[in-house]
Amino acid sequence: MDGPEPETTPFDAISTQGNRLLRQYQTYLDKCTPYVAYRWASTGAILVLFFLRIVIAQGWYIVAYCLGIYLLNLFLAFLQPKFDPSLSQDEGIEDGEGSSLPTKQDDEFRPFIRRLPEFKFWHAATRAITISFVCSWFEVFNLPVFWPVLVMYWLILFSLTMRRQIQHMIKYRYVPFSFGKAKYSGK
Repeated sequence: MDGPEPETTPFDAISTQGNRLLRQYQTYLDKCTPYVAYRWASTGAILVLFFLRIVIAQGWYIVAYCLGIYLLNLFLAFLQPKFDPSLSQDEGIEDGEGSSLPTKQDDEFRPFIRRLPEFKFWHAATRAITISFVCSWFEVFNLPVFWPVLVMYWLILFSLTMRRQIQHMIKYRYVPFSFGKAKYSGK
């Protein structure tokens, strides 16, 4: 006597198929990880298609604006260090000790670790652009707005936030990009 058989429901089959699709999707993501240029080129192509859709259809400006704000937020997280030096400096002032980025030759080297890694930035941006593209085909998202106001507001927001971020980078002496940095080769 093994006992009663476990009951299977239709939800078990859906859950099994969903898990299988998630595994396939993760496998695809794992395979495309090393191809940075191709990943960003495909994301750029999707973004161009989205912009063409917006320009040709003459609508869905609010969807494009929301996408722009989200991408700006992602970009700022990509530029920021994982451990903000201004916060650690503030904590150090309270504790009586100031920890900051290395400024002298004998200071400890700490590599730049991003708050949002490149792969997660690409994945979130591609997902957001794809969702925005899909939303641009449904009339419910075509809200009537005066688009020049949205463009001007986004440009002002972009310039203010980037100015603040660049000032932060200068003040705490960090560069979030690897090009232009010295590269040393082993013997």
